[in-house]
Amino acid sequence: MPYFVIERNYAEDGVVPVEAAPDINLINDEEDVRWVYSFLSIDRRKSYCLYEAPSIEAIRAAAVRAGLPADVVTELHGRVMPSGELAPTIG
Repeated sequence: MPYFVIERNYAEDGVVPVEAAPDINLINDEEDVRWVYSFLSIDRRKSYCLYEAPSIEAIRAAAVRAGLPADVVTELHGRVMPSGELAPTIG
């Protein structure tokens, strides 16, 4: 299944509380997407999330249902390693 990076922009310190993770994961399961992990900016107004999903549409549907922004969704082809080698996205 393809991997995607989602850029989420928040109007203020609006990062979803940890307690919401189970509900988000339930919605993700229903939309057939998997949240792998996220990075959070120092000002807590932006996050970059790695997801596994069948399509951009599935990611956007899950985000709408969870009340989360999904400002930029980019499908990934692989990772460029410090050696310059192209590696699989995960693994």
